Amino acid sequence: MSAAREDGPRAGGSREDGPIPLWRDRRFRRFWAGQSISEFGDRITELALPLIAVTALSASANQVAWLTALVWTPNLLAIVLGAWVDRRVRKRRLMVLADLVRAAVLLSLPVTYLLDAVSLGQLYAVALVTGTAAVLFNTAYPPFFAHLVPRSSYVEANSRLSASRSVSHVVGPAAGGALVQALTAPVAVVVDALSYLASAFLIGRIPLDESPTGTDGAAPPSLLRRAREGMAFVRRHPVLRAGLGCAATVNFFTFVAGSGLLVLFASRVLELSAGAIGLALGIGSTGALLGAVLAPSVSRRIGVGRSIAVGAVLFPAPLAIAAFAGGPLWARAGVLAAGEFLSGVGVMLFDVNLNSLQTSVIPDGMRSRVAGAFSSVNYGVRPLGAVVGGLLATAFGLRATLLVGAVGGTLALLWLLASPIPRIRSLSENDVAQADVAAACDDADPEHRPTPC
Repeated sequence: MSAAREDGPRAGGSREDGPIPLWRDRRFRRFWAGQSISEFGDRITELALPLIAVTALSASANQVAWLTALVWTPNLLAIVLGAWVDRRVRKRRLMVLADLVRAAVLLSLPVTYLLDAVSLGQLYAVALVTGTAAVLFNTAYPPFFAHLVPRSSYVEANSRLSASRSVSHVVGPAAGGALVQALTAPVAVVVDALSYLASAFLIGRIPLDESPTGTDGAAPPSLLRRAREGMAFVRRHPVLRAGLGCAATVNFFTFVAGSGLLVLFASRVLELSAGAIGLALGIGSTGALLGAVLAPSVSRRIGVGRSIAVGAVLFPAPLAIAAFAGGPLWARAGVLAAGEFLSGVGVMLFDVNLNSLQTSVIPDGMRSRVAGAFSSVNYGVRPLGAVVGGLLATAFGLRATLLVGAVGGTLALLWLLASPIPRIRSLSENDVAQADVAAACDDADPEHRPTPC
């Protein structure tokens, strides 16, 4: 029996008589398993890297902020890398390569630790290289996902993938905190390296028909031209433009109060141990699991667009709760967990629905270019936010910085209110088109409105 026949659908998860349910699609299950394992490892590194800097190297708030910034800095080049990836037919191979590179780089940390040679410079290098590999993986991901999953299953597939990410946020920080205390942070990073190797193995075994696009015999456009085309497409498309503006605003302000500073705040201001921090973040992350599970039903009840709007507010606002944490140990850890819980619900409502909506409106030949353009702005603001957060924390303190992140992040809603997104109830082409027409009618001069108005 051939692999393609054994694993069900050839393209988009469909047979000739209709789509195969995701729970029966072996290809999707392999991909889901690989992503789930990798996400678990990421949670350990997210805790371990800043803890290495804080505990082993006595890093300052500004140095921790720079560590976070360097993870995301390669996204500034995502627009060009996405244009390059769009011309590559085998996106799966690029994803496997990215996983292998991240595994190799992370394994360097325990080696130098055992040699008593770990340094802040090495942490910066690890952050930069793993961040670059992540950009490669993420720009190859959208066309791979669109070939793997049928349009009708986008929300369900993203919900399952996000649910796994949420579970990793529940289990990962607690397990990471325990591993850091038992093995030290550099050795705990080995678990993340192994998770990338597992992901590379599972993705590499997924049979997928990746049909080439844009190969009509004409000379391909230059790399820079293709990059400009990706950004121009985002800028012209009302859904993508508003989604990008909203996501970039949320990301900037949540990174002003980013995970590195939150760990620093919990460690130095709230005086929580590594185990207590991991446990609090893990308990709080059950909100993300709940949000991922509920996202499909919430979108069916109130609509995809309104779900995105609710998530855009609920994601950053709870940072203010963490900023006011105080009292005995159980209260400090509990408030931190409560803020993470509400934020987790919000981020999943936002991510699951926005990612699904974006996948439904981007044509196949543009997916990596658009992903690169989107990442350059959306993720490119993250290091800027992290640096600004470090400066604010140094000048005004960690509590004030968390409040700035909470208040500023909620302003992202303004992008959505001025767009067709809140009008979109489902991912059907008809619903999206009607929302676009309604938006065009609202923006047009009353005396020169388009015919559909």
